[in-house]
Amino acid sequence: MFDLHGKVAVVSGASSGLGVQLATAFARQGADLVLLARRVERLEELAEKLRAEQGIKVLPIRCDVTLTEDINNAAAQAEQEYGHVDILLNCAGSSKDKGVLEMADDEWDFTIATDETSVFKMTRAFGNIMKKNHYGRIINIASMYGLVGNTEIYTVAYHASKGAVVNFTRAVAAELATDGITCNAICPGYFETELTKAVLDTDTFQQFAKTHVPMQRYGKPGELDAAAVFLASEESRYVTGVILPVDGGYTCI
Repeated sequence: MFDLHGKVAVVSGASSGLGVQLATAFARQGADLVLLARRVERLEELAEKLRAEQGIKVLPIRCDVTLTEDINNAAAQAEQEYGHVDILLNCAGSSKDKGVLEMADDEWDFTIATDETSVFKMTRAFGNIMKKNHYGRIINIASMYGLVGNTEIYTVAYHASKGAVVNFTRAVAAELATDGITCNAICPGYFETELTKAVLDTDTFQQFAKTHVPMQRYGKPGELDAAAVFLASEESRYVTGVILPVDGGYTCI
């Protein structure tokens, strides 16, 4: 089950964090990869590692997902290299964390461009390749903060952008359903990455998790893999428009 051999998966934000974890998960299932991020040297390192460990093809491409030209060029390179694209994982993201009364225009614009508009541009570029072959799996990494508000940190633009990704997913799922393309979103909770581990391991967060996360802990590397691999696979062919929280129960209370 969940065999991705012969499939080509495009992963944005593949230079760090969840992008690296999920690109690696696809590689373990046999998918060839297109890795996108601004830090191409980190993409090259990951590509070399996955080629050696998994015996797959990997195409690293420098791409700023806020720039239409970069995205379109990446799509053209991917199609030229492989002839098709089967899976798109929209994982790139960043944000400026401020409350609504303090946030500046440029901070809002940066977050929306990176976390919301980029998903539209990536889906447009790679979705058109998928449509040619009447096959595709689009997976958007949203956030549990796209489903709820919170009182822990003021991050209004992030909430807005991820909420938009959630409903963008539903709209695209309905629009492309007859083109052989599914579109689903995963809403991670607190997950360990190289950027978050120092915060998540503090006593303050541990106490917070015991109160607000039913499982009383954060997500560990690998615990998001199964959701992404399933949604990327042939076995999920009748699943589209799904918004899947993977958050230890945070959004169920």
